[in-house]
Amino acid sequence: MKFQKISVLGLGYIGLPTASTFATHGIEVLGVDVKPEIIETLKSGGLHIHEPGLRTLVSGAINSGMLRVALEPELADAFIIAVPTPFFDADKKADMRAVKSAAEAIVPFLRAGNLVVLESTSPPRTTIDLVAPILEKTGLKAGVDFHLAYSPERVLPGQILRELIENARVVGGITPESAQAGYDLYKTFVKGDIIKTNATTAEMVKLMENTYRDVNIAIANEFSRLADNFSVDVWEAISLSNLHPRVEILSPGPGVGGHCISVDPWFLVESAPELTPFIRQAREVNDAQPKFVVSLVERALGSLKGKNIAALGLAYKPDVDDLRESPAVEVIELLQDAGAKVKAFEPFSPNAKLPNIRVVRNLEEALSEADGVILLVGHSEFKTMDADLVGTIMEGRVAVDTVNGWNVDAWEEAGFELFRLGVGGAK
Repeated sequence: MKFQKISVLGLGYIGLPTASTFATHGIEVLGVDVKPEIIETLKSGGLHIHEPGLRTLVSGAINSGMLRVALEPELADAFIIAVPTPFFDADKKADMRAVKSAAEAIVPFLRAGNLVVLESTSPPRTTIDLVAPILEKTGLKAGVDFHLAYSPERVLPGQILRELIENARVVGGITPESAQAGYDLYKTFVKGDIIKTNATTAEMVKLMENTYRDVNIAIANEFSRLADNFSVDVWEAISLSNLHPRVEILSPGPGVGGHCISVDPWFLVESAPELTPFIRQAREVNDAQPKFVVSLVERALGSLKGKNIAALGLAYKPDVDDLRESPAVEVIELLQDAGAKVKAFEPFSPNAKLPNIRVVRNLEEALSEADGVILLVGHSEFKTMDADLVGTIMEGRVAVDTVNGWNVDAWEEAGFELFRLGVGGAK
């Protein structure tokens, strides 16, 4: 199947790189987003998200005339839905409103022979049970008159542009012909293997990948609590355990965030709660980790009421600007609930606007007058900080490291009492 024009709905961390990559590979692309500020930013040459190399890619695609952006789709050969699928906080159920809206927006422009691909992470059977009936309001039959497929993104923030092209891709069609159409579309730029399957299997693949990682992080976080309890250095214990040829324990931390690992397992729990007690438990372990971190800060500083704390990092992982579902944000909120006065600094998003959190624009401002400093995200620039210099800015000499990012000897030589996640009384 040949494609001359496609429409990508959703211009976020996945949609915008995908749209731009197609455009730079010779396909006319219309990028669609419902937020006018995103469309205006892109039209004026700006960028609303941070990803290495993305600015150059987007500007090249737009300047070539192969990528345009708009608030609504147009007639096209293929439509890709890459909108967010968060969950409702109260009951952890998937919020599929954006997917529904995107599918409904396609309806006026869907024609026989078109291909529609859902990329948004979704509960099993979403493609068949949710998207297909909406698109069939056209009177066209999915899998008969038009192709319908599911193909999850499998990329790492900070590496998106490379992994989008090089990683293996799974394309699940509601029919073999739909899977083949999806294969033909992604073959435009994907160099990795493209594996064809059915839509529900492809949905499961994405959820299984991130649930596997979530479960493994949960055991690492439990190990950090046990090590703290037994006065063991969990970081040493993990490194020694991983010398075993069949063991690969992940690193603990302040929690699990991002739009995938902290969200996707709930889609499986929602779809089959009676079959997923283990997955639910792992999610609950990771969701509770920020509270454990706050207890460590309380041990370091005593009562938190009135204490000035510098919080370093707001992103959900190192060296990216993505704050979605970030455990660092939750830690700060819990610290403030306990009476602390927190100034947060996020170098990749210094102008971040968060309700009830004071975000400052530079490191010195965050450290000024602080009684203690807490490392919440292992950004490269934080891990190489000069402890002596930090000591000249702060009021206190207490530091808390939740990611094993700081050299113990260097910080103690600078006069700091350093508390580390998962270490307890160990040095």
